[in-house]
Amino acid sequence: MKEIDWNSEATGILKAELVRQNIKYDELILRLEKIGVKENYKGIANKINRGSFTFMFFMQCIKVINKKIEIR
Repeated sequence: MKEIDWNSEATGILKAELVRQNIKYDELILRLEKIGVKENYKGIANKINRGSFTFMFFMQCIKVINKKIEIR
């Protein structure tokens, strides 16, 4: 059985949801601020492009995107 790269899976889900909802990083930053999460553009871009973010950050993003994610 092939080992799953969970960081890549999470990054793919987050990027796909941002594209589906047509949410750019600037909009994501504004939405995160509304729930008390302070980020800047460079920080968001680095986290998402590197794929090294916490589960908490992932869930915060999913919350502000307003999506329910099904685990495959």
